[in-house]
Amino acid sequence: MDKREFLKASGGFVAANMMSGAFAQQHAEPRTNWAGNYTFSTENLHTPASVDEVREVVKKCSHVRALGTRHSFNSIADSKENQVSLKKLDQITLDEKARTVTVGAGVRYGDLATVIDKLGYAVHNLASLPHISVAGACSTGTHGSGVHNGNLATVVAGLEIVTADGALAHLTREKGDPRFDGVVVALGAAGVVTSVTLEVQPSFQVAQSVYQNFSFDHLQHHLQEVFSTAYSVSLFTDWQNHQATQVWIKRRLAPGDSNKWQPEFFGAKLATQKLHPLAGHSAEACTEQQGIPGPWFERLPHFRMNFTPSSGQELQSEYFVPLDRGYEAILAVEKLRDHITPHLFITELRTIAADKLWMSMAYERPSLAIHFTWKPEWPEVKQVLPQIEAALEPFEPRPHWGKLFTLAPQKLQPHYARLGDFKELVKRFDPSGKFRNEFVNANLYSS
Repeated sequence: MDKREFLKASGGFVAANMMSGAFAQQHAEPRTNWAGNYTFSTENLHTPASVDEVREVVKKCSHVRALGTRHSFNSIADSKENQVSLKKLDQITLDEKARTVTVGAGVRYGDLATVIDKLGYAVHNLASLPHISVAGACSTGTHGSGVHNGNLATVVAGLEIVTADGALAHLTREKGDPRFDGVVVALGAAGVVTSVTLEVQPSFQVAQSVYQNFSFDHLQHHLQEVFSTAYSVSLFTDWQNHQATQVWIKRRLAPGDSNKWQPEFFGAKLATQKLHPLAGHSAEACTEQQGIPGPWFERLPHFRMNFTPSSGQELQSEYFVPLDRGYEAILAVEKLRDHITPHLFITELRTIAADKLWMSMAYERPSLAIHFTWKPEWPEVKQVLPQIEAALEPFEPRPHWGKLFTLAPQKLQPHYARLGDFKELVKRFDPSGKFRNEFVNANLYSS
């Protein structure tokens, strides 16, 4: 069996793809997102088993939104009429000559990683959760960490999209299509993505260690140095005591590299046991630490694929600010600590390289992402978010498209220089607004 055949057979992909029969329109019980904080507005959930069936769904529906792995915390994937789940589109095909892998829109990063790693390949980065779909993550600008690592969508080399008339559009970066940078992070507004082609690279090893009690004072003059220490660096804070309670450092190891970890990192102490970012939670669900090398896909996420990630019952918000003003932004948020902490599980600080994708939160701006994992207390969190957004206003914050924010459209829209171009692009793919929903209309089209 050659590699292409192995990929098609691995993990039951062939069995899933060979299933015949027309898609079904399900009248389900009320459905929620992963965290349970959002209930979808329609019972009409379509689950096509092929691209042709996706095209049929799109042609028949006057309004429809694509549904991924339900890891968004707001209404971005919602529809009052129809949703289409792509979970049955789970093919994975490697092109070794092109150094790319093409995945169906239902494939999750954890599934992709285990398959391509067996064949000696990797993608450049992963988010903290491997449970999310490739297509959904790329469409919303989801990311991992690393000053030299762009968000997950920056390695997209091609897309297959079903447009409003049921036609198939194929876009690739290689051909220099001027639409490409506008459609990769399209928030579901340009059509239903049925497959994504990603650049791959040789598989690599990563070692991860955690340091405890890192003073924010070091960030005043050493922020870039701190986040450049390793391939991926994350700081976790509860906003108390002017410190990060934990620093997660993920080193990329080449053959022969030293894997010695110093007992201190800017005064923070090397942890002697495996830790969870949330105090009091078992670290069993977390990826391996204590400097033990392992495959890239078992270290770059914070959480293991076969465990419930993070806290489970939670809310999330995240704001991107310019990296060169990161310390100022941290201080601005820190002033709100007594309003934030009672409703907070933990905050994570990460860095993301700048990119050229029009609707990416890191568009043309190296960024610091300030991420909040909240307790499931929406009425209280809803009162805190405007205070955070006001504190961050001098830094032109760009909220993560798939998470909770209250930033007014008239303040959000100016932060995207190519928004007008994006709207023109969407109009070409979807003249009647078939893929638009309340989230898209409110945040991108209202004044």
